[in-house]
Order: sequence, then structure tokens, then C-alpha cells
Amino acid sequence: MKEVTIYTTPTCHYCKDAKAFFTESNVPYAEHNVSTDIEKRKEMIERSGQMGVPVIFVGDEMIIGFDKARLSELLGL
Repeated sequence: MKEVTIYTTPTCHYCKDAKAFFTESNVPYAEHNVSTDIEKRKEMIERSGQMGVPVIFVGDEMIIGFDKARLSELLGL
């Protein structure tokens, strides 16, 4: 399975939806809280050009926001 990384904040509704989707689909993921982790916030902005969350990487593919159909496709679900 491809490596999944999600950049989040605690108050982000779409982040919660994405994490629930990963949990329900038994997809392991690495989460980085960019509201408290300044280095990961910088990394997210450098990798994506985005200030908003969630920013999700499935392997080398980037998804901005929670796009369930695209995530399912990339993860083969």
C-alpha cells in the first residue's frame, strides 16, 4: 500500500472526515498537526504551496481537501 501523509489542524472538519475515511478503510496514515508543528507547517507549504488543510499525499500524489473518490482511486479501494 502507498504511504499516506495528511497535514491537519484540530478544528478542520474535512481533516476529521479524511481521517475517519482512512480508519474505516483500514488505511494507515501519518498525521502532522500544522497548528502546533511549525516545521511540518513549513514542509506542507513548501510541498504543496497551500496554507489550508487538509493536504494529503498518497505516495507522490497530492490531494488538496477531502476528495473521497480520488483517495479511493489512488488507494485502490
